Amino acid sequence: MRIAQVAPLWEPVPPTGYGGIELVVGLLTDELVRRGHQVTLFASGDSHTLARLEAVVPQAVRLNPAISAAAAEKIQLDRVRSLASQFDLVHFHNWVPPFELTESLGIPTLYTLHGPLTPEFSELCSRYRHHNFISISDAQRPANLDLNYIRTIHNGIDPERYPFKAAAENRESHCEGAAADMPGGTIASDRPYLAFLGRLSPEKGPHHAIAIAQRTGLPLKLAGKVDEIDRAFFEQAVLPHLDGHAIEYLGEVDHASKITLLSDAVATLFPITWEEPFGLIMIESMATGTPVIAMNRGSVPEVIVSGKTGFICNSFDQMAEAVLKVDSLNRRNCRELVMRHFSAGRMVDKYEAAYRKVLDKQRLLPTYAPIPAVSL
Repeated sequence: MRIAQVAPLWEPVPPTGYGGIELVVGLLTDELVRRGHQVTLFASGDSHTLARLEAVVPQAVRLNPAISAAAAEKIQLDRVRSLASQFDLVHFHNWVPPFELTESLGIPTLYTLHGPLTPEFSELCSRYRHHNFISISDAQRPANLDLNYIRTIHNGIDPERYPFKAAAENRESHCEGAAADMPGGTIASDRPYLAFLGRLSPEKGPHHAIAIAQRTGLPLKLAGKVDEIDRAFFEQAVLPHLDGHAIEYLGEVDHASKITLLSDAVATLFPITWEEPFGLIMIESMATGTPVIAMNRGSVPEVIVSGKTGFICNSFDQMAEAVLKVDSLNRRNCRELVMRHFSAGRMVDKYEAAYRKVLDKQRLLPTYAPIPAVSL
């Protein structure tokens, strides 16, 4: 197949730090090339890919404030239009799908909806519900929208980039120590720790992660970016608790630092306060062997097997209590779940099947000669 992948321009593909969409697009694109497909990636010029790269800006928008995001995206979509005849299918990963453009391309298109379907976004999608959609979790699908979903395809990762660790560092008897310290207490520097990785924003719940850590008596290491829109929240709800010891902020980490953070942790906290469409950090953590303790929101029940690869909780108090039970979990179960259900290979298998379904459906559609315009 001749496939165009259209990525957001906010981060390079793959991202150097934060960027779940770009990570998934990079894995999908490169694996399709390995399988013999002719793939063109529309992304920023600092992207690295096995596909042919069509870049309209030299650098990702977030890394270069001089670049106009709106203008860059328009140029990108114009480039897609001009090259459309070269492809069998165009796969869009833009945060807001360019429906009007794709209706004029004359070839099949597919949209992966990577973000939450807010009321305004839902209204937009409902106007174009006949287009081809991929959801990244069943939970992402609004019950009141009758969109033309081809299927749900969970995100995947390359397990080889997430080495498995059979035991976290300094993990012995951490439950007894934590129980003795609840709530609060002095924390030694060589104690086991909890991890939080993600945007430091209200919906991701870093402030709740801090409260959970404080209650258990375990240190917490936080990592992730702070967007300008979340700057005030970070300064008010997170920054006052940072002491470099009990609560430590590592900034926006690269991949190697991410692996160290996750694999050495007792557990990864996922205290979300919104309906998370997927949550890549859950499978990244489990791939290293580290269980995830998460709130029962959004896609969480589709990703974690509670009592086996982590714990799904209905309150932050339950999350704190679950920390005391993580030693009962076999870290190898976490790794095996990712290998079976959330590998990049598994993800690409499903996308290939979705592409064939879209193309087969298109071939079955009748074609009609255009109706001449009538002068009134």
